[in-house]
Amino acid sequence: MSVQRHGGDAGAPPPATEWPKELASIGAIRFARTYYHYKEAVRFFRDLVGLPLYEQFDGSYGENGSIFGLPTPEFTFEVVEGTRPTPGSHYEAICLYFPDEEAKLAAMARLRDAGVEPSESHPYWAATGGVTYRDPDGRQVIFAPFVYGKNEPDAGSTGEHRFPSH
Repeated sequence: MSVQRHGGDAGAPPPATEWPKELASIGAIRFARTYYHYKEAVRFFRDLVGLPLYEQFDGSYGENGSIFGLPTPEFTFEVVEGTRPTPGSHYEAICLYFPDEEAKLAAMARLRDAGVEPSESHPYWAATGGVTYRDPDGRQVIFAPFVYGKNEPDAGSTGEHRFPSH
């Protein structure tokens, strides 16, 4: 059973999912994070998660970093070397959505084969089949067996969820 994206009111308009016209020319998106355990983070995302490493730089405008594909050059994740621990929320996460359980398990194989154990998952991820790992700085990397907005499982939602229509 899937979550209804527009609340549950059959007469409600669907959520606004189209890019605004003034943002339509965006050609790429990059997410970046600072990692105190930089070298370990690069190895984690490259060797264990399996993200393709597109570029590394040293001393570029005073920074060292690595750029990974998510999953194409138009969507990238940059890891920048930090000089001190960066406080982050316990909930800070990257969620990798897969079309089904089989694809999720295949994607987790590198971590499993390396003996990396999952960490405790947030109750939502536990209820929907997500598996959580912690990166070298303690942030979550979640492997979910569904794609947000497409084939989400009905996990008996708690609290109030809103899906704005504009």
